[in-house]
Amino acid sequence: MSALTLKGPYWVTVRQYRRTLWLAGALVASALAAIGGLRVWDARTPDVYVQDGYRDVAPDNDGYAMLRWAMEYLSLGMILLPLLVGAFVAGPLIAREVESGTYKLSLTQSVSPVRWLGSKLLTAVAVALATVGLLTAVYWIGWVRVGGSSQLHWADRGAYEITGTVLTAYTLLAVAVGALVGLLVRRTLVAMTVTGGIVGLLLLVLGAYRWDFLPVRTITGPAVPNASTLHMPDNGLITGQGLLSDTGQRMSGWFCPPDAPPSGCRTDVKAAAEYLDYHPPSHFWPTQLIETGIALALAALAAYAAFRVLRARHP
Repeated sequence: MSALTLKGPYWVTVRQYRRTLWLAGALVASALAAIGGLRVWDARTPDVYVQDGYRDVAPDNDGYAMLRWAMEYLSLGMILLPLLVGAFVAGPLIAREVESGTYKLSLTQSVSPVRWLGSKLLTAVAVALATVGLLTAVYWIGWVRVGGSSQLHWADRGAYEITGTVLTAYTLLAVAVGALVGLLVRRTLVAMTVTGGIVGLLLLVLGAYRWDFLPVRTITGPAVPNASTLHMPDNGLITGQGLLSDTGQRMSGWFCPPDAPPSGCRTDVKAAAEYLDYHPPSHFWPTQLIETGIALALAALAAYAAFRVLRARHP
C-alpha cells in the first residue's frame, strides 16, 4: 500500500487517505488473527465418530462453538462493507473536496476533472476490492469448517454474498453510487447518509428477490394428519410448503383425510397432497451470476452518471 510507486493524482489520493489504508489492513489482520486462532483452538479437540463412520463435533469442543459465533458476526460485518465503502467514497473522498473547494488545486496542476475523479475512483476500487478479497480468504478459513451449519447455510444472508461474486459486485456498486451522490450533494455528512441509505436499500431489494430469479423445483407427496412427509433433498433452500386441494389449489395448514377427527384439521377444503418448493444447491452460481450482473449494470450506470455530472459542471 505504499504511495512511492504511484504518480500524480493517484499518489495524492493514497497520501491523503493513508490512515484509511492502514485501518483496512488492520481490519484484515484482526480478522485473520481471530478466525485463524479459533481454527487452531477448534483443532485441539478431535471430532468423534458416530454411526456409519460419520464424524461429528465433540460435545466439549468450545473452540468450534466460538468459531461458529465469530463466523456469524463476520458474515454480518462483511455484508455491511459496501455501505461503509460507499459512505467513504461519497463523503471524505468526493463531497468533502468539492465542498471545501480543495479539488480545484488538482485542476490547476494540469489534471483534468475526468482524471481527477477517475484517479479517486480507481484508487478506491483497488483498495476496496483488495480488502474484500483478503477478508473473503479469511472467511473461507472458517467456512471450510463450519459451512453448512445453522445460520451458515449456503443460502443464508452473509454466507451467500461472501462465498460467491455478489459481495464484490456490491462493492463496485457502492463506489459508483458514492461518487454520484458525492458530486450531486456536495455535503460530506449528507452525502454519506444518502449513499448508505441507497446502497442499503439496493442490498435489501435484490436480496429479497434473488430467489425469484430462477424457477423453484417442487416435490409432492401424500399428506399425513398433522405431519409432513416431505424432506428437503440435497441440502436445498425451502421457499414454500403447504397442501394441495383435490382441485390443485395450494393451501396453508395441515392435511387431514376426510375420516380424521376434526381437531387440528382443515375442514373447509379437501386436501389431496402436500407440496414443497425449494432451490437446490445447483442454483447457487446461476443466481450469483444473475445478481452480480444486475449489480454491475447498476454500477456502470451510476459511474456513467457521475462522469456526466462532472462534465456538466466542468466542461
